[in-house]
Amino acid sequence: MASPPCQRLWVWTLLVLTAQLPAALHKCVFDEVQSQVTVVTGPAIRPDAPPSQSTHSVPTGQQHSHSPGRRASPQPLSQRRGAPPQPIRIQIWVSRESSNLSQAEKERLEPAVEEAVGVVSSLLSVRRVPGPLLLRRDINKYCKFLWKNPSTANYNRCGRANRHYRTETCLDVTIPDDHLDGCDVYPEADSPLRTVLRPEGAGVPDTDFLLYLHVQSTDKCRSEPGVLAYAVHCQTDTQGRPLAGVVVICRDTLTRETFSHRSTVQTVIHELFHALGFSKDLFSTWRDCSSSSQAAVGCSPRGRVAHTDGSGQTRIYTQSVVSAMQSHLRSIDPELGGPLENLDAGPGGVSSHWESRVLQGSIMAAALEHPALVRIDPVTLAALQDTGWYSVNLSRAQSLVWGEGEGATFGSLSTCHNNSSSFFCSGSALGCHYLHLHKGECQTDQYLEGCRTYKPLKNGSECWKEENERRSVERDWSGEIYGPNSRCFFSNLTRKESSLSPNSSVEGRCYTHRCVGPNRYQIQVSGSEWMDCPAGGAIQVQGYQGLVLCPDRRLCLYSDVTPPSDYLSTSPASTTTSDSHGTFTSAPSVTGSPANLAAVIRLPAELAVASVLGVTAAMCLLAAAVASYRKHLSPRVRVHAAPQDPGGL
Repeated sequence: MASPPCQRLWVWTLLVLTAQLPAALHKCVFDEVQSQVTVVTGPAIRPDAPPSQSTHSVPTGQQHSHSPGRRASPQPLSQRRGAPPQPIRIQIWVSRESSNLSQAEKERLEPAVEEAVGVVSSLLSVRRVPGPLLLRRDINKYCKFLWKNPSTANYNRCGRANRHYRTETCLDVTIPDDHLDGCDVYPEADSPLRTVLRPEGAGVPDTDFLLYLHVQSTDKCRSEPGVLAYAVHCQTDTQGRPLAGVVVICRDTLTRETFSHRSTVQTVIHELFHALGFSKDLFSTWRDCSSSSQAAVGCSPRGRVAHTDGSGQTRIYTQSVVSAMQSHLRSIDPELGGPLENLDAGPGGVSSHWESRVLQGSIMAAALEHPALVRIDPVTLAALQDTGWYSVNLSRAQSLVWGEGEGATFGSLSTCHNNSSSFFCSGSALGCHYLHLHKGECQTDQYLEGCRTYKPLKNGSECWKEENERRSVERDWSGEIYGPNSRCFFSNLTRKESSLSPNSSVEGRCYTHRCVGPNRYQIQVSGSEWMDCPAGGAIQVQGYQGLVLCPDRRLCLYSDVTPPSDYLSTSPASTTTSDSHGTFTSAPSVTGSPANLAAVIRLPAELAVASVLGVTAAMCLLAAAVASYRKHLSPRVRVHAAPQDPGGL
């Protein structure tokens, strides 16, 4: 005999709180780690320095930066006015410290890193480095003292070597000597004679950015289990563009049973974006290229780009970022710069991540969720464009659904607590993630600062996984269907022949859907035909008691919001096609008569908001509303929100 609905809900909630806790977020510690790295930039000698001689076999008249058979260190980008920007060439170099990887680890690591690098290269273009890329040595490491009298010939050159100097490192990675320029010592202040301390390397050909990959179970990995990887930039050119960096992959990431290729790819993309310029330490070196048609040509320093708005929120105010934010939130508010995370902010309140309450789901949020929910969003690409170092393929941005069209105040603490936005929830109810790919539970995290949203459950929450149907304890009486075309709907459907009374609470259920136009779709539950599900309304299903709520502006608007490609079926969910902005090009007629299959209920505006918000009905209250509807034949149904957690947690 089936359990009573109230008991069933309690058991289900207990399961959620124990076996299905939300998956841990990937925590990024970039700002903390970058602050510990000395970045090498600019030439080590004066550009107008006279020719010099050496006590070794360097011919008279040859400067150190132009040794025979070698190329000079990279010129400033602004001095190279040749071909237009081309896709950035990122050379991957596995550190010698990571040479003991097993074959199984390599088979996981290499495809993920190569895919991430391929994605970044398809997004960013640069004015390429001519010839091999040659990195500079840190004069403060190899030199014991510099000549500091500006009237001497060897001003700012090394006068005495540091006898303990061995080589260059970055974040515990040893940089090969062949990747580095040479270094000399000038024993006398005015003499051109020099001693070659290290000869110049050959450099790395066909490279615009050198990525040192380090796989290790570091102290940082062991002390913070949420950290999967971290990165830094090590070298920049004289225009500030990073030339080399390190990405550390925590080795446990490659060996655990829960390894995810897609998650690893996105983590590496996130860290690469940091190393390439999305860094608070580089904000002040971003270039203004608004008067130039090509990146890094005719650009000028931007200076300070992060400022605090009237509410105390630190934001990036650059042209492309402001435009992207205004377009996303559909507001002309001039204070809509890119909001920076305040929780991990350092001195001055500046962070290298977006504020999660406003830009959750962005690839550059401080914590990454399930890979199907992370977006390479327009605001992030706009920021990379505004570095001035890159020409960015903005057309490849993925749809950022979170907060779209919600206005300038979206994501503020007030809007998330007063239920004025359907993207937030209250209490600890069960419902649907805002992309409707997963079932979820209303929760907060440290970056949401007490605001709550539906987060995917750890196990069995994916509506698009057919195997989850076997795990569902509800499908026999709720009509759930799992598969690539299934999405999460707020519902309290119960089969009429079930012994359960029609008072089960509204929660996330998985049903098949198909698109018939922009924001127009049909759904199918177990045993039913296709039924129109009017956005913002609700339907009753023949053979069932209860309702299915139809989300507004969540389904059939974003062609790139889909399950991971591994789970896509050969039959698409949509019967229409659309571009990345959801513009549909066809909408074929629908067969059958949905009116014979379902009773369509048009919800009042306040309930339409609540249905998308997913505010869970207090137990057994919705049953009274449904019974009232049947008794009075009224289309008005109200869902009562569970009381907000007074602790905000």
